[in-house]
Amino acid sequence: MKYDEIHIENLDFFANHGVFPEETKLGQKFIVSLVLYMDTRRAGKSDDLQMSVDYGAVSHFVTEFMKNNTYHLIEAAAENLVQEILLKFPLLEGIDLELKKPWAPIGLPVEYASVKISRFWHRAYLGLGSNLGDKKAYLDYAIQRLNEEKDCRVEKVSEYLVTEPYGGIEQDDFLNACLLLKTQMSPEELLEKLHEIEKEAHRERIVRWGPRTLDLDILLYDNLVMENEELIIPHIEMHMREFVLKPLSEIAPNIRHPIYKKTVSQLLKELKS
Repeated sequence: MKYDEIHIENLDFFANHGVFPEETKLGQKFIVSLVLYMDTRRAGKSDDLQMSVDYGAVSHFVTEFMKNNTYHLIEAAAENLVQEILLKFPLLEGIDLELKKPWAPIGLPVEYASVKISRFWHRAYLGLGSNLGDKKAYLDYAIQRLNEEKDCRVEKVSEYLVTEPYGGIEQDDFLNACLLLKTQMSPEELLEKLHEIEKEAHRERIVRWGPRTLDLDILLYDNLVMENEELIIPHIEMHMREFVLKPLSEIAPNIRHPIYKKTVSQLLKELKS
């Protein structure tokens, strides 16, 4: 999706960031430029500042954050600054940021050193399942833990669905659900977080498709198609699983599978036919 842009160019301030003690103690000049991505149509039609992001407020927030925090690396300063801006201003979908260090201690004639980063909110659809112990409590726990993550927001959750086990192994019925997660995490970071939550729920990976306290899968992540040794997106078997498509169709019936180009509702209808 292509967003509208608000630009803030060359905002300068004095702050204390750097590897060397004199940098963090004495401070130096920094310059920030930002591109703020959002939909400005409602603000443009209404002429109402509440429908937009106040670039003055963003500028003051950037200045105060950079003055009140100290980082060794401008990479760390940029990363944390962007995360906090996205959390502070909920209408924003993403940010391009360049952080310049004009007085970088390089020992050679140079105008500045800088780092550029681009960070966005992403929308991931997750599958949840449990068939050991208090199944509902495990699903509730996973949703709560995701909501507690600073850079995650659970936007929608389907009803919990009782389903027969998948994979031909004799075991108890599952409780399944799907949710929509708005996150700043990369797919790899999200997978690591899901494994961490599964571990907290005493998940043991002994038998494939075997019983488990908690199973968390990334089904879709934006419109991404990717595959590596650890992760395949979209989930390789989601289009063949009614216990995925049924709760997913409840919260996202018109989302299209990025490979098959069919909506979740269409995939569910074809699976049942």
